[in-house]
Amino acid sequence: MDESRYPLFNKVRHDPDVKVYISEQNIAMKALGFTEHSQAHVKVVADRTAEILEELGDSDHTIDLALTAAWLHDIGNIVNRKDHSQSGAMMAFEILRGMQVPAEDVAKIICAIGNHDEGTGVPVSRISAALILADKSDVRRSRVQNEDFASFDIHDRVNYSVTQSQLKINKSHTAIKLKLEIDTKYGEIGEFLEIFMERMLLCRRAAAYLQMEFHLIINEQTLF
Repeated sequence: MDESRYPLFNKVRHDPDVKVYISEQNIAMKALGFTEHSQAHVKVVADRTAEILEELGDSDHTIDLALTAAWLHDIGNIVNRKDHSQSGAMMAFEILRGMQVPAEDVAKIICAIGNHDEGTGVPVSRISAALILADKSDVRRSRVQNEDFASFDIHDRVNYSVTQSQLKINKSHTAIKLKLEIDTKYGEIGEFLEIFMERMLLCRRAAAYLQMEFHLIINEQTLF
């Protein structure tokens, strides 16, 4: 990635304190039995957020802010999983103001972080919409942190069953598609829908904000 195009993002991702917050919040998530929320997750989310906005023609500055929001979006887990989007937004506020980031940029970043999670999140900007789509589409086998297959819960089974995951915008920019390959030996499509339906509906609202349709395709079957 060209660091000169996204100066704030590269300053934030190399910041030693931010690295600690991301590492420590994932330790907490593992202790609570959640899937991986480490730098691997935030990198997937950052990459997908940037890809969405680059494909749609947003400015480098907007993408810089979106990448920053993506990198910081889960740091609130270090406080508590409950309402982590709001606590994460407040933590991001302190970090960014400490870096003397202009208020108008801080506002856009913390708004996206505070609105990225299902239940309370709403796509209120292009940055928040892209972040929602990138975050909620990150389902993959390598996110499972439980090493005991016999004790897998539904979240472990669903993530472990996903062997391929792609999020793509069509050439006409009218639809964004999440294509998954699920190995049904490990998890059922019905289980995926049980735990991901609220997230997929939020993705639909995020896509609509970006003037696109959202489609979920599992094992070559379009579910919506």
